[in-house]
Amino acid sequence: MRIELEKRAKPSMLLSILSPFLALGLTVIAGGIMFALLGKSPGMALYSFFVEPLLDVWSLHEIAIKATPLILIGAGLTVCYRSNNWNIGAEGQFIAGAIAGAIVPVLFHDWHSPLVLPLMLVFGMIGGALYAAIPAFLKAHMNTNEILTSLMLVYIAQLFLDWLVRGPWRSPDAYNFPVTRDFMPEAVLPEILASGRTNLGFVFALVAAAGLWFMMRYTLKGFEISVLGQSERAGRFAGFSSRRMIWFSMLVSGGLAGLAGVSEVSGVINKLQPIISPGYGFTAIIVAFLGRLNPLGVIAAGLVLALTYVGGEAVQLTLNISDKITRVFQGLLLFFVLSCDTLIQYRIRLVFSRIGRSSEGGAL
Repeated sequence: MRIELEKRAKPSMLLSILSPFLALGLTVIAGGIMFALLGKSPGMALYSFFVEPLLDVWSLHEIAIKATPLILIGAGLTVCYRSNNWNIGAEGQFIAGAIAGAIVPVLFHDWHSPLVLPLMLVFGMIGGALYAAIPAFLKAHMNTNEILTSLMLVYIAQLFLDWLVRGPWRSPDAYNFPVTRDFMPEAVLPEILASGRTNLGFVFALVAAAGLWFMMRYTLKGFEISVLGQSERAGRFAGFSSRRMIWFSMLVSGGLAGLAGVSEVSGVINKLQPIISPGYGFTAIIVAFLGRLNPLGVIAAGLVLALTYVGGEAVQLTLNISDKITRVFQGLLLFFVLSCDTLIQYRIRLVFSRIGRSSEGGAL
């Protein structure tokens, strides 16, 4: 007996639309069971995780802050994944963008000008795009698997950041701690509301997601992305180049990841330090799939995943649970999203095979 997956001739459109909500519901149920096994009240834990952060203005601002990099990175990843280019290294591109954007406030800290912040944002996008260009070049010209190369580059970026803040970029006023100088006021993203810390980066995220949605919905480039993603051979017949699409999708994705990185260090941390991300680049993969690879869906998905960060901190404090609970919920969500999508697109078949013998004694 063996198990096979048979593609359904016509998957249910209704179930495809409801798939993210089914996955979220199953995640809540599995989370409640997990809390019960830990000896905690499932109702109280889930309330602290999903509801309590929505009742406080400060928590809403924190959700927006954490959603900003998730939306920016997730929107860029939709371009990659819909064109069948699997960029898994957005975390490294996020870090590369943060480093490139910090060149101005760290190396030219005495320069006070309105041009500082625009230059930081441009450098951040260029840094992320150039870092994404490495796996793009390797795939387009050497047929190297972009999953492996983009992922391995994450660890290089992390180690390079650690070396920078402990070595040449370490602040002389930091009492030997591994951090850079604090950014001058001209290098800090302004807050958009007086009631909290939400900064201009959140606006960048919304505009980027809306712009990519318009491109993929109404332009020839969006049609090219869809065609090459579904069938490279059909794309070639239409005159589209898969090599150019590799470059385009990776550079767009890397540029938005770089913008997310410089927005994080400019709007939230205001300096560089060894760790500037709790894994936004990897979490954004969940955001992209939960948003159905639709940039507008990514906005809602980014807010949901941001809620898991803030809710995880609330549960950690109120119920004395490990901070790894956030990663567990995010992993459950990704598992159920992929499981629901698989069962909607495919039918599980049990295949039984018999072993008999022919008249000449051979096995059938």
